[in-house]
Amino acid sequence: MPGAGSFREDLGASVVVALVALPLCVGVAVASGVPAELGIVTGVVGGLVTGWLPGSSLQVSGPAAGLTVLVYEAVQAYGLPALGVLVLAAGVLQLGMGVLRFGRWFRAISVAVVHGMLAGIGLVLIAGQLYAVGGVPAPGGTLEKIGGLPALGRGADWAAVALGALTIAVLVAWRRMPARLRLVPGALVGVAATTAAAVFLELPVETVRVTGVLESVAPPGWGDFGVLASVGGCGTVLALALIASAETLFSAAAVDRMHDGARTDYDRELIAQGVGNTVCGILGALPMTAVIVRSATNVEAGARTRAARILHGGWLLLFAVALPQLLQVVPLAALAGVLLHAGWKLLPARVVLALWRTHRGEAVVLVATAAAIVATNLFEGVLIGLGLAVVKAAWETSHVHIEEVWEGGELCVQVLGNASFLRLPRLLDALEALPPEQPVRLDLSRLRHLDHACLTALHGWEKDRAPVPGREGVA
Repeated sequence: MPGAGSFREDLGASVVVALVALPLCVGVAVASGVPAELGIVTGVVGGLVTGWLPGSSLQVSGPAAGLTVLVYEAVQAYGLPALGVLVLAAGVLQLGMGVLRFGRWFRAISVAVVHGMLAGIGLVLIAGQLYAVGGVPAPGGTLEKIGGLPALGRGADWAAVALGALTIAVLVAWRRMPARLRLVPGALVGVAATTAAAVFLELPVETVRVTGVLESVAPPGWGDFGVLASVGGCGTVLALALIASAETLFSAAAVDRMHDGARTDYDRELIAQGVGNTVCGILGALPMTAVIVRSATNVEAGARTRAARILHGGWLLLFAVALPQLLQVVPLAALAGVLLHAGWKLLPARVVLALWRTHRGEAVVLVATAAAIVATNLFEGVLIGLGLAVVKAAWETSHVHIEEVWEGGELCVQVLGNASFLRLPRLLDALEALPPEQPVRLDLSRLRHLDHACLTALHGWEKDRAPVPGREGVA
């Protein structure tokens, strides 16, 4: 149990984290196309349920911008009642992965794919929230959103645009304020300033609609489980589980570098997230992940134990139950401004430039992953990125070197390295360039790897070449 000093620090940190989490919970829910209350429910579960469980003591969980796109697509495809089933199934899958000790394997995912995933999410988030700032209904797909941006200005609500711009300006300026002032979260200051401006000027802009957190809880019915019989539904579950797990464990690695306390147990953290998402699914709420913004705020605010993240869930519940009228004066444009700023921060421009100077292949994988997410969807885009990363790794490891050595009037061609199908064109070009009338002995004894495609091609080359009496073509 924490001592008195630790509890005071955890209590103070919990208030700061709750103030950061409240506008983000509401903003992520609105951007996901679900009632604002469901984002708060997920934040409460992230504190009061996941916060108790072992794994990472200082990491804070809740609804994340990284899953906004996937949740929005799922709600549009299957309806809001089915969302609880999808989240529940994803939580059970996370539990299984944690029990089977799959947590450590998430550290093996290509960093370029991770940055590409975040960049793609950032681009999709920006494309969608530009319409939210303008108070204009957004088109369906991301490419349609991007294509419709020139026409956005003609129908935009410029009062809402001004409020969104004010929120972003406050967020940017707040980072340059003295450290003591920055103890108050920038997101809270930006939303509060924008809300005050809207109320004082009596601007006719759309605001958050909150009817009641407890009333919003709607467990899925038995009929809703039919969504799991579809290929798309199962794909969504897999995407939710994998992306939420990856984001959580990458966040845990980052948080571990920020403090000197106990390190994260990845498998236990995966189990904790699985329990949290299972509960969120039962309640019909949004999926959760560990969120780096809240986690970093928790560490910077002086949290010492898991009590801080547990208490933050209690504060969220108190704010939402006791002060729902306060939330209903917040302009949607202010929340869209917060998410636009979050989306911009997900774009890894410096990472791309650094990779281009040192590992251009990694930079290509990063950009291709982001572009694939924008062109298709989050799940397919990440799969494309992982596929490219695997191909790149296979290409870089399949080095083939050919040496020609004369042995008593006979040409011995030695093939060294790893002969895979990726290097087959080069290998065949070198062999077919040999003089057809010259006796050749092909020595493969120094190969470390020879796949079936190369072996079949070499046998074909041997048969096509004019035979030399008394000689074997391949050694």
